[in-house]
Amino acid sequence: MSENDFRQGHLGGYQPQQSYPYYTQPAPAGQVPTPPPPRRKGKRVAALVSATAVAAALVGGASGAAIVGLEGGSSATASGTTASAQTVSGTTNTDVSAVAAKVLPSVVQVNVTTRQGEAIGSGVILSSDGKILTNAHVVSGAVGDVTITLSDGKQYQASVLGADTKADIAVLQAKGASGLTAATLGDSSKLAVGQEVVAIGSPAGLQNTVTSGIISALNRQLSDIGTGEQQSSPFDQTANRTSDSPSYTAIQTDAAINQGNSGGALVNMAGQVIGINSALYSPSSSAGSVGIGFAIPINDAKTIVSQLENQ
Repeated sequence: MSENDFRQGHLGGYQPQQSYPYYTQPAPAGQVPTPPPPRRKGKRVAALVSATAVAAALVGGASGAAIVGLEGGSSATASGTTASAQTVSGTTNTDVSAVAAKVLPSVVQVNVTTRQGEAIGSGVILSSDGKILTNAHVVSGAVGDVTITLSDGKQYQASVLGADTKADIAVLQAKGASGLTAATLGDSSKLAVGQEVVAIGSPAGLQNTVTSGIISALNRQLSDIGTGEQQSSPFDQTANRTSDSPSYTAIQTDAAINQGNSGGALVNMAGQVIGINSALYSPSSSAGSVGIGFAIPINDAKTIVSQLENQ
């Protein structure tokens, strides 16, 4: 093949193909010819990596969310690796199905009648005699008793023992209940970003729904979402944040949380409840989960429950 011949390139089209001699010039008689130094490829590879980095930066400039998403994924992976190397309280190598089997009997569906109509949320069983933890916004405006449905379909009527709207915590009492499966509560002070979690509740009234993901961030102030941004409770309403909105420091997770999950359990891989699902960020009132959900740390919830019981 001569210097002017062409062949099909692997990227399509034709590329010039030049024949390079093995030796740069004939060796003198009686001497072993010395091959030329190998062709350097480092700059070409480096240029490719550099161009990729520039392209990513340009994408980030055009769409900040895209680049933030990439950085967030990288950070979470690194944190997850660190967490697995450490001794994180309450975590084991249990799969999601085993976690679900353990926790589902301790999560209930909460049906509420208000003057505006019917609404659905979730709750977590605290005691065998029917004490149940949920969000205050789940039972807000309830007319009369609420209906509790266990994972096996059995139902009880329940009264609201107390509620803290700022902390978004409420305690219910199922009437005539006994032998219920109480949830195991974990320690939310020992959580790590990247740690695997499972969310259980009744999104859209679909009871016993299980989703999984990781802890995306800790100590997230809901005010970080931004004034005027839409914050959707996974219950029955989407509204702009106001001064009357709940105010607490939350666990952020990418486990799918949708309307109806409010008051349900966020659990670690040991099946311990480490948060109460309470809100999701949605770019519009019609959108569902976009992978940005929030849960009230269980340690905070336990403090509020104790206060409500002692009122």
